[in-house]
Amino acid sequence: MTGHGQPEPVLAPPPRSPPQRSIVRTMFELRPLPRPRLLFSARAALCMAVPVLAGWLAGDLQAGLMAATGGFTALYGRGRPYSSRAIELAIIALAFALVVAIGKAVSVIPWAVVPTVALIAMVATWIGNALKIGPPGAYMFMMAGAAATAMPAGHISPLQGFFLVLAAGGFAWLAHMSGVLVRPRGPEQRAVTTAAKAVTAFIEAVGSPQEGKTRQIAAQALADAWHALVGYQPSRPRPDSLLAGLRLRTRRLNALFAEAVRAAAEGRPPAVDALPHSQRLGDLSVPVPAADRNTVRADAPLGHPSAASALRQSLRLRSMPMLVVTRVGLAALLAGGIGAMFELERAYWAVAAAVLMLHQGLEGRPLLQRCIERLVGTWIGLLLAGALLWQPPYGLWLVAVIMVLQFTIEMVVLRNYALAVIFITAAALTLAAGGLPVPDLGSYLLARGVDTAVGCGVALAVFRLTWPRASVALLPEQLAQVLAAIDTVAGHLAAGDVGSAQARQAQRELQHGCFSLIQAYERATAGSRQPHPSVEKLWPTIAATEELALRLLTEGAAIARLAPEAGRDAAHALFDGDGLAALRQALAEAGRALAGQHVAQPAAGLPGFIAREVADLYRGLRSENS
Repeated sequence: MTGHGQPEPVLAPPPRSPPQRSIVRTMFELRPLPRPRLLFSARAALCMAVPVLAGWLAGDLQAGLMAATGGFTALYGRGRPYSSRAIELAIIALAFALVVAIGKAVSVIPWAVVPTVALIAMVATWIGNALKIGPPGAYMFMMAGAAATAMPAGHISPLQGFFLVLAAGGFAWLAHMSGVLVRPRGPEQRAVTTAAKAVTAFIEAVGSPQEGKTRQIAAQALADAWHALVGYQPSRPRPDSLLAGLRLRTRRLNALFAEAVRAAAEGRPPAVDALPHSQRLGDLSVPVPAADRNTVRADAPLGHPSAASALRQSLRLRSMPMLVVTRVGLAALLAGGIGAMFELERAYWAVAAAVLMLHQGLEGRPLLQRCIERLVGTWIGLLLAGALLWQPPYGLWLVAVIMVLQFTIEMVVLRNYALAVIFITAAALTLAAGGLPVPDLGSYLLARGVDTAVGCGVALAVFRLTWPRASVALLPEQLAQVLAAIDTVAGHLAAGDVGSAQARQAQRELQHGCFSLIQAYERATAGSRQPHPSVEKLWPTIAATEELALRLLTEGAAIARLAPEAGRDAAHALFDGDGLAALRQALAEAGRALAGQHVAQPAAGLPGFIAREVADLYRGLRSENS
């Protein structure tokens, strides 16, 4: 209920693209850059060009072109603190070297090429998506391994290829880590200011139609900020007053966010000073107020699940991550098989296109749009590639072409994918030519276009043949998992246990489950022009579940700031009497309703602080089953 005794409206679903918006129109849109990109693009171009330059100067251009694969290391790690970035980039550079060596080794065994490339694609997709290594994701590793099977560098052994790529990856590591000399805590500072802006936007939106969306964004930004400040830091970081100050700001932002969520749930506006307070915390030039230093305890907000936990969750059989890995493997095998059957000149291009379309988990309409963008961009890019290869660039001219193309790709890929593919195609064909004259340029270009079409067609076919409605079918199961996580967190909270390792792990899994649930809903509704009615009917239940979870997490954060004895008393007061038993009965009934059984009335004796959220949950379930 609101402060005026009126029913509170159901949280609006996440915004979707209007159904009347055409794929063609979307292809011509230029989206704004989400963050500054100039330095990143210049660094990526440099890391691709320097190995080629070194190879030319050493008299072995083919070795330089092979080593350039390690330059792709520069595309990863953006936004991570330098301590974590150093480890991630080192692993990525090693992975590129390993897949190139594997590709070179199997290139002499024709029948082993396709299965090996498919296995690389599956493993890279599993690990890359589970650990969220970010764009360009798993695709580049598969592409590196596949390209190595056809590189015109027979004089280079697999072991030599390994060290060439590793050396270029080492150079990319140095270039990507150079910022630590200028602004050692730059990534952490950006994460905190981003979280402060998100919390400020939520406080401003309380009571408006944007409340739900800004709340989700703020919760995610706070989790990302704390992960940057703790989760991505060494287990025993050296004392750092700047890092300590950033952690303090994030704790206070987390407290402001929790207080604003509580105010919104109770139908009242946030505190008068909440908005200017969040703005001050986001201004890193202003010291943290002394009052904050004295009132905020050192309890850490929640972060992401551990790497081991994320990898285990991705292996669940009935899950989207596992389905995506399966689709990638099948598409790689099928595209490679078609290439072998029809003796396509460079069959790995077809495999690359198929994997690229599927490794991010796109479905339905977004997948179709991405395929069309890839095809259109590729065929236009063939014209640019033809112009460049008419007189193949060599030496310094080749280095300059690679730099310009890579820089352009990184500058436009976030704004318009189809436009970026034009330059991606030209760059890929220039590298594949190896600085050598192309005997039959027309056939060379046509092969790329045909292979891309085959790969995109295979991706669409594999999607249609492998549970195309999976995102819709799995949504109720994911919702039931979040309800089970709510039950676990409520048990810890009712016992006054909010700070133990088990309690915090349960809270972390609940928070992560909520984020994943919203993303799953967005995926399910983005898959077609008109989302499945059962999915849209689920939104009120999903929104109420998220509100219930966030309210429990909010109360847990508030209790964590109290002295231990006072915290236990406050927790017992929240679940006075049989409140926990009533909540668990209500959650069990909700689980049975999701399974299609009758929706019973909420149990009597529910804790007052979540009674409204449970009532909303039951209203959503009744509307779903009506």
